Amino acid sequence: MKRRDLLTGSAGLALTMPLAGCDDYGAANMPQPPAAVVGPDGQRRLPWQNWSGYQSSLPERRLAPASEDALARLLVDSRGTIRPVGSGHSFTPLVPTDDTLISLRHFSGLLQHDPQALTATVGGGSRLGSLGEPLHAAGQALINMPDIDAQTLAGSMATATHGTGAQLGALHTAAIGLRLVTPTGDILDCSADTRPELFAAAQVSLGALGVITQVTLQNVPTTRMRRHVWVEPFDALVERFDGLAAAHHSFEMYCIPHCDLAVGITIDPTDEPVQPRGPEQDNDAVMDLKRLRDLLSWFPAARRWLINMALQGYQPEVAVDVWHRIFPSSRAVRFNEMEYHLPQEALLPTLREVRRRLERQHPGVFFPMEVRVVRGDEAWLSPFQGHETSGSIAVHRYYEEDPQPLFRDVEPLYQPLAGRPHWGKMHTLTAETLADRYPRFNDFVALQARLDPQGRMLNPYLRTLLGHG
Repeated sequence: MKRRDLLTGSAGLALTMPLAGCDDYGAANMPQPPAAVVGPDGQRRLPWQNWSGYQSSLPERRLAPASEDALARLLVDSRGTIRPVGSGHSFTPLVPTDDTLISLRHFSGLLQHDPQALTATVGGGSRLGSLGEPLHAAGQALINMPDIDAQTLAGSMATATHGTGAQLGALHTAAIGLRLVTPTGDILDCSADTRPELFAAAQVSLGALGVITQVTLQNVPTTRMRRHVWVEPFDALVERFDGLAAAHHSFEMYCIPHCDLAVGITIDPTDEPVQPRGPEQDNDAVMDLKRLRDLLSWFPAARRWLINMALQGYQPEVAVDVWHRIFPSSRAVRFNEMEYHLPQEALLPTLREVRRRLERQHPGVFFPMEVRVVRGDEAWLSPFQGHETSGSIAVHRYYEEDPQPLFRDVEPLYQPLAGRPHWGKMHTLTAETLADRYPRFNDFVALQARLDPQGRMLNPYLRTLLGHG
C-alpha cells in the first residue's frame, strides 16, 4: 500500500458512519490580515502574510535593491523599521512591519566556486531549492538540507533552520564566511578568521544585525542518496531511535497522533542506480488524517483502529537520486508549528510525554510530530550551542485551526530541560529566560545595538525578544 492510498479505505468506511456536529477547532480565533489601503501618495498598500497566514502586516514600502551599494543607501536613508523578508516560512513575527520590507531577490544564485576546496559563494536571497542543480553541476552538494527547500539561505541561517543527522549541523554551520550590510551602511565581510565575533553572531542573527547578501559555504562532493521510509510500532521505533540516529547519515521519525505506529526515514549516500521518488504522497496522507479526524471526532477509538489498520498494510518506500532531489519534500498542506531543541538524552522521554499530553488533551490534532537530531555548534544564538547533539520535537496545527491551546499545553514540558525554541517557530520565551539559556545572548544584544544604534532593524517583536521593550 502506498501512502497516497494509505487511508483511502479507512476514510471510505468512515463515510458510512453518522457524523457529529462540525467543530471549527478555534478557526474563529485565527488572526486576519489587514485590509489593503491607499496611502497619501495614492499608491495601494497590500498586506504581507507569511506562508501559514498567521503573521501579517501592511508595509508602506516593499523594496528590492539591485546592488550592495543600493542596499546600503536604502538602509541608511529609510525611515522607520526595516525588515528583510525571504519566503515567509517563519511562524514567529520576525518579519512583520508596517514600514519597509526588503527583498533579496537580486542577491541569489551561485556566484563562484572552488572545485578543489569544495566551497561555493551564493547569494543570500537564494532559495535552497534553486541551489541544487548549479551546485551539482559544479560537483558539489550541501552537507545537509531541511525537508522544506523554499526558504532563502539568509532566512534559513537567521533562524537556525536545520535538517537531521547526529553528525550534521544546522545550515549555518556550513557557512565559512558571509557578507553583512549593516543599518549604518557598512559592508562587512566576516569569517572565523576575519571579525570572528561578528561571524559567530551573524550566523544566526534573526535578521537583526543587517542584511546578509552572500554566504560562502563549505560543501561536499555531489552524490546520490538513498531514502528509505517505513512504518513500525511507535514504542519499537523509540527504542531503536538512538541506534538509527548513530548508524545513518540522516534519520528522523514521524509520530502520528492517535495512532500506535510511527514512520521512520533514513537517508544515506549510495552508488545504487537512480530510482526516483515519484509523486509526493505526504500531503494526501495528511489530508486523509484530517478527514478521519473530522468524520470520527465522536468515536476516537474507531479513528485509532482505522489508522492503525491502514498503516499496517504500508509497504516500505525506497528512492535513490541526486542529493537535492532526495532531501526536500513538498509541503502543500499549510500549518503552524512549535519546535523545541533539547539535549539528546532528554529527547525520547520528553517525546513520550508530549505524545501523551497531545493525545489526552487535544483529540483534534492530526498532523504528525517530527523528531530529529542535530549536531551542536558554537554560533551565539544557535539553539544547538554547547551541545554535542541536540534532539528536536516539532508539533504542528493545521493552518485554519487555532494553534495556541496545543502549544500552551506542550511548551511547559520543555522548560525543566532548558529547552531552546527554533527561532522561526512559535514560542513564548522572554529575553530574561533566553539570556539564561544562551551564554552569549547578552553579547548578541550589545553587538546588535552597536551595529544598529537607532534600532531600525527591530520590529516590536524583536524589541521584546531582545529585551528592549
